[in-house]
Amino acid sequence: MNPVARLRSSSRTPFLQVVKTAVAVVAAVLLCRLLIQGPFPTFAAIAALLVVQPSINQSFVKGLERSAGVVIGVVLATAVHLLLGDSVWVVLLVVVLAILIAWALRLTPTSATQVGISGMLVLTAGVVTPNYSADRILETVVGAVVALAVNAALVPPVLLEPAHLAVARLARDTAVAFERIAVGLTEGWDHDQWHGALLQARALRSQHLRAEASITAAQESLTMNPRRSRHRDVLDRDAAVAEHLRVLVTRVTGMTRAIRDNTGPDLRADPVVGRIATEVARIGADVRALSQRVEASEMPVVEEPALTAPLEVLRPNSQHWILIGALLEDIRRVREELLGEDD
Repeated sequence: MNPVARLRSSSRTPFLQVVKTAVAVVAAVLLCRLLIQGPFPTFAAIAALLVVQPSINQSFVKGLERSAGVVIGVVLATAVHLLLGDSVWVVLLVVVLAILIAWALRLTPTSATQVGISGMLVLTAGVVTPNYSADRILETVVGAVVALAVNAALVPPVLLEPAHLAVARLARDTAVAFERIAVGLTEGWDHDQWHGALLQARALRSQHLRAEASITAAQESLTMNPRRSRHRDVLDRDAAVAEHLRVLVTRVTGMTRAIRDNTGPDLRADPVVGRIATEVARIGADVRALSQRVEASEMPVVEEPALTAPLEVLRPNSQHWILIGALLEDIRRVREELLGEDD
């Protein structure tokens, strides 16, 4: 891979966040110029640049991390300067001490990096005095508070739509996986066809992980968000559906693998297999209906699914009875999951 390509992200930062960052920097600098007499408020500008994040909760955490790092770094630099004076080796000593202190305190990477940077900036920016150090701490706090306020006031981000679409897409693709089993049993697929179906079913696991990551990001965006009340119910419903789909993905993958490993040319000849195919097709219809309710943002209602009563096998197949029994048990468990009866 071209190393230069790593400098670019696969997606752009939302333009609104760019605007909010610019507004936060300008507002923080202007406010500091009114409150603090002195040089350009570099610490305030840096804090504003770093604190504006995709969610208000992340901005709050970044503000705390940066403020803590600045306080430790400024206090450390001031103390060392008063004891040892001003020279190049003093700056290097402060940087080394900052690294060791951050390690000893188990600070987060943001805070740990900020300790050393703040100490170095204080020692190289001019005459170090207690008032100068206090002003730099105040600048950081002002920059962080302004950035947090701007992020909360200017259309606080809500990452609900990506999570909603991910869950609906997962439900739709899970329905397709069940329908694929029904078609394969009806048409009498061979081993290679079932192997391809298994690969597609296994891909649902990664898709479910991505849906869960989207839900986590949405929950993060709602934390401390003034608009959270109007979106919380939808997100909670999506999270509940994703948990049901986790079970269904496991079931459809297991069913596909069992058929791939145990299928045979005469499997389709057993009359029970045709009835199993019908039941699996009904499962697909139920899951597809669930995906449509998710897309329409409707409350998933526990209702009688298209599945009929459990199948009865009066005469087990002498060759495929293990596979047929496993499929019947999977159908029973899927039915319980769709009805909300599974403990």
